[in-house]
Amino acid sequence: MIDTHSHIYGEEFDADRDQVIARAKQTGVESIILANCDRESLARIIDSCEKYPDYCYPTVGLHPGSVDNNYKEELAYLKSRLSEVKAVAVGEIGLDLYWDKTYINEQIDAFEQQIEWSIEHNLPLIIHVRDAFAELHASLSKYKGRGLRGVIHSFSGTAEDAEKIFTYGNFFLGINGTITYKKSHLPAELKLIGADRLVIETDSPYLTPVPFRGKRNESAYVKYTAKKLSEIFETDIDKILKITTDNAKNLFLGMI
Repeated sequence: MIDTHSHIYGEEFDADRDQVIARAKQTGVESIILANCDRESLARIIDSCEKYPDYCYPTVGLHPGSVDNNYKEELAYLKSRLSEVKAVAVGEIGLDLYWDKTYINEQIDAFEQQIEWSIEHNLPLIIHVRDAFAELHASLSKYKGRGLRGVIHSFSGTAEDAEKIFTYGNFFLGINGTITYKKSHLPAELKLIGADRLVIETDSPYLTPVPFRGKRNESAYVKYTAKKLSEIFETDIDKILKITTDNAKNLFLGMI
């Protein structure tokens, strides 16, 4: 298994990060990709990748929730670090209109600038989208045919959204603990989409799967997402693990 989206570099894990990594390895997690949010989190990511080399891998990007009046300064700093830290992806970037629409224009500008980085550096994208699929399609459609690839982190859209996204480039859908929640609409949508374009993730410490919902999430729990996928597609879990692991390796082109 590969946890394609985690924040275990955060302060929530400062007391027991070694144990969290040990549990992930014991569970069969081969690699963990650390999704960046801003300048401050990048420093923590670098520390974690240095402490767990060839296991934790860095990304560089400005999260839409971190976009404000100073976003251009943040972007300039993060772009300057992209090659230096040997990022395996540009992320976590995207659009989020769930909490606040104040900086929607700035979010779109930041998103599209970072798409340009991915093209320039031949890196995949890790895209966050919440209550903004129309805006996402509007931005991604501008880059159709330019070799985009990436993952829609914590996919929450419909089968129709997924089919549109696949036309923009070599995209995969990041699936996590939300599919284990009783009220999730995703199982029905995923049956329409199929398993071939999925990768698994935790978004730890968030989106903890059942049976640990309400507690801190960690990379070892990615197995519960895989188990739920095997139930949704009525297939052996080993098949799901092979598909999602191969997809992750394909997406990140051997960087992990």
